[in-house]
Amino acid sequence: MKNKISIIGAGAVGSTFAFRLMLSGLVKEIVLVDKDLKRAEGQTMDLNHGLMFAFPTDIYAADFSGIKNSDIVVITAGAKQFSGQSRLDLVQKNTDIFKNIMPKVAKYAPEAIILIVANPVDVLTYVALKILKYPKEKIFGSGTVLDTSRFRYLISAHCGVDPRNVQAYIIGEHGDTELPVWSNANIGGMLIKDYCPLCGKGCNYRDELGKIFKKVKESAYEIIDKKGATYYAIALALEKIVDTIIRNNNSVLPVSTLIEDYYQIEDVCLGIPAMINNKGIDRILKIKLSEKEQNNLKQSADTLKGIIKKIKI
Repeated sequence: MKNKISIIGAGAVGSTFAFRLMLSGLVKEIVLVDKDLKRAEGQTMDLNHGLMFAFPTDIYAADFSGIKNSDIVVITAGAKQFSGQSRLDLVQKNTDIFKNIMPKVAKYAPEAIILIVANPVDVLTYVALKILKYPKEKIFGSGTVLDTSRFRYLISAHCGVDPRNVQAYIIGEHGDTELPVWSNANIGGMLIKDYCPLCGKGCNYRDELGKIFKKVKESAYEIIDKKGATYYAIALALEKIVDTIIRNNNSVLPVSTLIEDYYQIEDVCLGIPAMINNKGIDRILKIKLSEKEQNNLKQSADTLKGIIKKIKI
């Protein structure tokens, strides 16, 4: 790879992600594209002024022609989610934005892997695939990678363990119908249901686990209500996804991808565990789900399908 990443959208998420990339040393070239070119130029000036403290990186603002030869194009552009709005409330407005953006991405960076971040990410990943008709492994969304990180952090905080020792997924919609996969969640190799009674806290662990998931699902709304937007944690999640693409790490992450015969679900994009490398999505992992989890995943898929039917692509 040439280690060039283009970020479409120079708002809070796009610029914070660019900042993380600059600090990571992962890439040699970062391009910021925004409908407001002055904003993109201001962001790149600010980033470049800190390069003395980071890794040598060529960071600049450009129009869409500047994304030529990108390895990865990350799309954060879209209408902002305000307090009281769900991610699905943004759907038609951001679909229209994507109808303008995606043909330009295809024109200037036809070989790039495309990572969708704008919300509702599952619907917009589906929209991008329908507009471009690219192979599904080349276009995917950030899915429930951030939700999973929130999930593991909250489990670790309650149980008093390192988040890196928690293995648990949030899957489905990145939104209100997402679901926790409790049936195979574990700490240090022990299933949660076996670990919790032995940890010594003496809590009603079933109630506590329910509260943890509720916090995960409501986190974004709470953050938006308190500070207006979420951008630090999603920037770190995007860095992780990009890292595994560039380094060809074969990391398993719950990204949003087009589903075909996954527990009898098809023709919708959902966050499910997939192996990621420099091909994009190498394979989808069909993790074992309980009957209840299968039903909840289908409900999540049906909700998104209902939204997709209403939009004009």
